Amino acid sequence: MVQKKTCVQGYLRIGLQKAWTFQNERYRRRLLLDWVGEVLVNQKNILVTGGAGFIGSHLCELLVKNSNYRIYSLDNYFTGSELNHVGGVTYIRGNTKDIESLINFTPEIVYHLGEYSRVEQSFEDLNTVWEFNKQGTFAVLNFCRKTGAKIVYAGSSTKFGDGGLGRSQSPYAWMKASNTELVQNYGAWFNVPYAIVYFYNVYGPREISVGKYATLIALYCERMKNNQALTIVSPGTQKRNFTHVDDIVKGLVLVGENGEGDEFGIGSPDAYTIVAVAQMFSGKIEMLPERKGNRMTADIMTKKTESLGWSPKVKLESYIDMLKKNAWNKSDIDFC
Repeated sequence: MVQKKTCVQGYLRIGLQKAWTFQNERYRRRLLLDWVGEVLVNQKNILVTGGAGFIGSHLCELLVKNSNYRIYSLDNYFTGSELNHVGGVTYIRGNTKDIESLINFTPEIVYHLGEYSRVEQSFEDLNTVWEFNKQGTFAVLNFCRKTGAKIVYAGSSTKFGDGGLGRSQSPYAWMKASNTELVQNYGAWFNVPYAIVYFYNVYGPREISVGKYATLIALYCERMKNNQALTIVSPGTQKRNFTHVDDIVKGLVLVGENGEGDEFGIGSPDAYTIVAVAQMFSGKIEMLPERKGNRMTADIMTKKTESLGWSPKVKLESYIDMLKKNAWNKSDIDFC
């Protein structure tokens, strides 16, 4: 456990102001203790699996602003990092398959983001994908059943790729798609409240930019910084709906608080070919051979999320323009 800090600063400030209006010191102290106790009792526990990862850390950052919530993260740091830690969040290190022995409190909501999340790499990481995405998610569902927590499951838009064929194009895609069915059925069998969201090619600060698990926008940014060619997996005409992480987590919270059931897509309606994205960076292009599991398109499905009041705000072109102006330094980009 790295950090533990409750998010009650605003309420404490109000409590102090009220208590200070009384002259009797003993009474002031008692009033303040009662006020703090009431705040702590009324706070709801929220658990984010994968809370030290790219998307999870941004979700924690948004949730911790709500003083009605006490935020916890469970992460095995496979791709997560302590550099992504957010003040006011309690961090617990461990695997989701061991959730029952690691979590000693009852959460109101479990945002389950803590799974393996790469398509092409999943062919060589098969055992890891199975452990994280099958064993881990089954354990999280059992935990939610026992505690009465609502699960918000992060599905994958690969399920909708190429007219539905995308769900079986890689080990990752199949496990994520079949997990959405598991969540639906488990919820119906055991009366577990759930909502299933689908992300579309998320980008933004804290993306992994180097190594095996780097994602496209961060990878291109790093290559531009180092004056390297932008690599494109052939044919380059495959389309993606790149969505900024700020838009993703705002949709997540809306669904967590108000959504029930399946089909909560969170994605930008703007689709770009990979060649078009590389051209936005204005860098030299290097084509790579085709790879297994690389879908060409994915249907965008955001109607249910929009009905909750969500809409995407950040445009990919604007983000890339800001990166250029900041000499490809992602940490200086803020669209909040």
